[in-house]
Amino acid sequence: MRVNAMRDQDAAAFQAAVDQVRQEGRYRVFADIRREQGRFPHARLRLEDGAERRIVVWCSNDYLGQGQHPGVLAAAHAAIDDVGAGAGGTRNISGTTSYHVDLERELAALHGKQAALLFTSGYVSNDATLATLGRLFPDLWIFSDELNHASMIEGMRRSKAQVRIFRHNDLQSLESLLNEAPPAAAKLIAFESVYSMDGDTAPIGDICDLAEQYGAMTYLDEVHGVGLYGHGGGGVAERDGVMHRVDFIEGTLAKAFGAMGGYVTGPKAAIDAIRSFAPGFIFTTSLAPSIAAAALESVRLVRACPHMRDRLSERADRLKALLKEAGLPVMETTTHIVPVMVGDAALCKRISDALLYEHGLYVQPINFPTVPRGAERLRFTPSPFHDDALMADLVRALVTVWKGFDLKIAA
Repeated sequence: MRVNAMRDQDAAAFQAAVDQVRQEGRYRVFADIRREQGRFPHARLRLEDGAERRIVVWCSNDYLGQGQHPGVLAAAHAAIDDVGAGAGGTRNISGTTSYHVDLERELAALHGKQAALLFTSGYVSNDATLATLGRLFPDLWIFSDELNHASMIEGMRRSKAQVRIFRHNDLQSLESLLNEAPPAAAKLIAFESVYSMDGDTAPIGDICDLAEQYGAMTYLDEVHGVGLYGHGGGGVAERDGVMHRVDFIEGTLAKAFGAMGGYVTGPKAAIDAIRSFAPGFIFTTSLAPSIAAAALESVRLVRACPHMRDRLSERADRLKALLKEAGLPVMETTTHIVPVMVGDAALCKRISDALLYEHGLYVQPINFPTVPRGAERLRFTPSPFHDDALMADLVRALVTVWKGFDLKIAA
């Protein structure tokens, strides 16, 4: 008797796809972990037999540990006690609360913009906004950095706009493509502030210069920069003094703010148009009020505490120095991202497994399609709470694993 109605050849096609990923050494295994509330970055890993072991997380995007902040947790609890668990509908149909409204106002102020719009994730905010811009401007040309995130790429694909891809952070490449567009056509330059796999930043001011010269709008993804740079946490654009020159700034609530959700900020009329036309906003149940409340409190805390950003920068620099001193292949970066190059998918996974199961240190392997084949790496994200002792343990473990796999360690 058949368990389900799927044809055997269809089931075989699914299995063949998964088998191919396994053969390439990039099959993703999700670590079953439970973070220990109040003890970030410590967590517990549940093993296949149900047993648990304590681990230290080295790859969390909760960059400042705000997901464990007592004030953030208290705000979430208070919202649940006030209005319950879920939002109850889309933003248009009973799903807007004062928590959502106040959070949008706070995010607009964070980036110095007139308005902000909440989405359920950073992926959705990029995808929905860029796709909708193509609907609003039928003659739109989009100029995209070649290393832009998958969510931006998908949004641009669905926008039906003329998309041109410029070499990463290459102003000459960008300008040559801008020259191809009809002078009267609507234009948009889409790029990121921090490129999270390589840990470099965009020349935002120079890109804004070109945008002004060619009459183009600018769209900046600050997902890995918001909360972490600038005196008030507005991101790399604030740090560089050019935040006011960028038309749209997109961000997330799931990284530096330790919650969930995404958003886009910009001119009031533009945000209103996106609100009115974006299916990814209109037809989606809004964020739970408790999440919005937690994010609101976190944004306020992060804006008021520049010392958190100073501590994060110091910790990242410290880890880079230790890895370099140990002869490990740490990549040069100018941000809080600390990648260690491996260059082979299967080996990257084996190293990650050895660190986790033999040393209790969790860092996820980064493989294709997140990075190109041959550029597989471990991506460490030290936080203000990764102290010197934890860093020393990590470096010792990495050296042991590197030697165990007969990998080269620089003299």
